[in-house]
Amino acid sequence: MVIDPAYSTCLRIARQHYENFPVASVLLPKQVRHHVAAVYAFARIADDYADEGERSDVERLQLLEQWRARLRLAAEGRFDEAPSETRDVFVALAATIRTFHLEPQLFDDLIDAFAQDVSVKRYATWEQLIDYCRRSANPVGRLLLRIHGYRDPELDRLSDAVCTALQLTNFWQDLARDLEKGRIYVPGDVLTLAQAREGDLLSGEWPLAWQLALGEAGRRTRALFEDGRAVASSVRGRLRWELRATWLGGVRILDRLEQAHYDVRRTRPSLTWRDGVLLGWDVLTWR
Repeated sequence: MVIDPAYSTCLRIARQHYENFPVASVLLPKQVRHHVAAVYAFARIADDYADEGERSDVERLQLLEQWRARLRLAAEGRFDEAPSETRDVFVALAATIRTFHLEPQLFDDLIDAFAQDVSVKRYATWEQLIDYCRRSANPVGRLLLRIHGYRDPELDRLSDAVCTALQLTNFWQDLARDLEKGRIYVPGDVLTLAQAREGDLLSGEWPLAWQLALGEAGRRTRALFEDGRAVASSVRGRLRWELRATWLGGVRILDRLEQAHYDVRRTRPSLTWRDGVLLGWDVLTWR
């Protein structure tokens, strides 16, 4: 099939960041791969505005509001005059929104979450963190379902559970990286329960209290994975294989975090090509 140049830009952006979000996966049907890439490219650039480079917080928030304004113009078929990578993203995304009648609120939620990352560095409660995930992760799963033709409240609920679990797993996986940016996602009520203090992380050892806190966070994350597991058996075609692989990959990272007692300062668990082979088998023998 012939791909519009704007979609080619989105596919290139997606493949450059393949390790974070496998939108170019061969498991996805070829006819929707470029639509998923358009959603990813939109989110990827906005996320970089919020988290990359040497910009001030004010500059980051301004860029995100400009991104939101451009999204609304694109939904009306209005784009920048000068050709650019970001113009291509909005041209492609606007076509995808029209094709699948995607809800604008899902994109607004993503931008809200990116803006929150700029201004919020700590979370007092688990509920506050889950609300953040509702806007930072869950829209991606719902958009994936819409692009594949699914609009079902129960599928949305299952997808939300898996997407939140994936986001949380990434938080525990990146604890050391986030700490360097002055950000801690482990919420205060979980830290208090384990009597874990931020100052303890300055020691050379991995504090037992932090191991306990992340163990509790991991237990809640695993419960979310289990709650949403059925989504991978409730859809048809190649999306089923994609969701199974995504679920299995997330759970495998969580397993490795547990095995390492969540000490990500020494090693950050990730998936290798060997994992890909094993995951392929697990996808085929899914029960």
